[in-house]
Amino acid sequence: MAVSESEAESIREASKELSRQFKTLVDAHDLDSLKHLQHLILGRLQDSNAVLSHFNEYSENCFAEVYSDFARNTRLLKTMKSDLDHIFQKIRSMKAKIMATYPDAFPDESMREAFDSRPDLEIPQ
Repeated sequence: MAVSESEAESIREASKELSRQFKTLVDAHDLDSLKHLQHLILGRLQDSNAVLSHFNEYSENCFAEVYSDFARNTRLLKTMKSDLDHIFQKIRSMKAKIMATYPDAFPDESMREAFDSRPDLEIPQ
């Protein structure tokens, strides 16, 4: 379906006429105002983007500075937790042995209450 030369020319002329008529519907002052507002918004967005990029770079540098300390302190806390868990396990074991050897040593059942308050802990036999 080839379009003849005269049909193509008439389509072009119709497009030009339609665009001229459409142009009369919109005030040029309004278009200039919209264009000006779009440029203002674009400038603000570019400024915001620059500020955010700078902040991201700054944050990355700060993170790089504190990461080694943070990692070291995390390892230290994990080691301390495992040490404390081991110490408390030994204490519980010693308390259980004392209760098994000397059941009348704690007549008010304070030791038994301490063990009963932590159901996840088992008293070793």
